[in-house]
Amino acid sequence: MRHFLNLSDAGGDAIAAMLADAIDRKAARAGWPKGKPDADAPLAGHVLAMIFEKNSTRTRASFDIAIRQLGGSAMVMDSGSMQLGRGETIADTARVLSRYADAIMIRTDDHAKVEDMAAHAPVPVINGLTDLSHPCQIVADLLTLVEHGKALPGLELAWLGDGNNVLSSLIEAAGLFGFHIRAGCPQGYEPDPGFVEAARARGVRIDLFCDAREAAAGADVVVTDTWVSMGQAHAHNKLAAMAPFQVDERLMGEAKADALFLHCLPAHRGEEVVDAVIDGPQSRVWDEAENRVHAQKSILLWALGHL
Repeated sequence: MRHFLNLSDAGGDAIAAMLADAIDRKAARAGWPKGKPDADAPLAGHVLAMIFEKNSTRTRASFDIAIRQLGGSAMVMDSGSMQLGRGETIADTARVLSRYADAIMIRTDDHAKVEDMAAHAPVPVINGLTDLSHPCQIVADLLTLVEHGKALPGLELAWLGDGNNVLSSLIEAAGLFGFHIRAGCPQGYEPDPGFVEAARARGVRIDLFCDAREAAAGADVVVTDTWVSMGQAHAHNKLAAMAPFQVDERLMGEAKADALFLHCLPAHRGEEVVDAVIDGPQSRVWDEAENRVHAQKSILLWALGHL
């Protein structure tokens, strides 16, 4: 069963195949209406069940459009409107939804929930986001970098801010594709050590800095994310710790002249990034957001055995 809970579930070769497929399918659709199925409609008749225990804009919209473009359809549910929110177990939910749908995407908090779902679902389960990792986002990020001429092996990627789930998946990607991470995080907000150790074991550099300018120096790409995720407490103290890691024009100036800026969105403008950067000529955040659709099409195809 091809579950996609973390990038390593697929591995580097499969993700490279996803990127190639996404590039081809995106090019083949140039100028088409967004809801028109791909010419081959490879998932015609397939149903994707989507469970949202956390709010979403890009994950919800992009997976919905992705399955439509592949010829299938989606069921969208949130925990408050299904029995999962009234005490039904993840295992029982997985067993039932597998009788209705060909794949399940879940966006939730505790990573153990997606592992439980995968353990009991006889159909592929896809991690749409957990507190631990965000693999679907990173496939879109890699696609964006490749599209804009950045070779992944040897790439220097600077991360500024919280050592969160997005950084965990970027570190995992670095281990699979041979690029290096320069993570600038305040003390106490470092990335998950398990992901760091696994990537280093593959021979890549994962450098941790408490100084934003050191992290950004010479980078090929600069990446950040919101400092306070949904449901996190102690926001005031965290914002104060993060303030020196704001990506502004001066910090982008520490990176290479042709460095790109990425942000998975939503952005809190004036906090982790200033308008002049996110709206500036080095920003690729809108391509990155669009590429969630193309990346997730290829993830679905891989999970369902079409890649």
